[in-house]
Amino acid sequence: MIALDTNVLARYYVASSDVPSKKQGVAAKKLLESGKSLFVSKTVVLELEWVLRGYYKSPPDDVLSVLTHLLAMPNLEVEDRVAVELAVTALGDGFDFADALHHASARHCTSLATFDDKRFARRASAKGWKPPVKLVVI
Repeated sequence: MIALDTNVLARYYVASSDVPSKKQGVAAKKLLESGKSLFVSKTVVLELEWVLRGYYKSPPDDVLSVLTHLLAMPNLEVEDRVAVELAVTALGDGFDFADALHHASARHCTSLATFDDKRFARRASAKGWKPPVKLVVI
């Protein structure tokens, strides 16, 4: 099994015009579509979302399409797939992917503590997320 770094996935999903990046894109495509067993850690998925959104300024729907495609690849094993799938679903509902992945990774806990009230705790509570997202009161 071959583990993939974020930059390989970025080159696979993002077209570039410079020659070195084009060559890397071809190599990434060959590897990802080779049928070989591949592994992606959830931290790589988290970083890929950030690279697409933060560096490449990809719209949320494009990021969602990339992550959905990634999860559908039959030769790809994703670390804690359930958590990543839950986070991708939450991204589709307008949640921040990182917050959603943190929450999904803590699904064995009794609650998740945060200071982020407006963008996370209130919205997660309104959706009835389990474990509950609780605001830490100062």
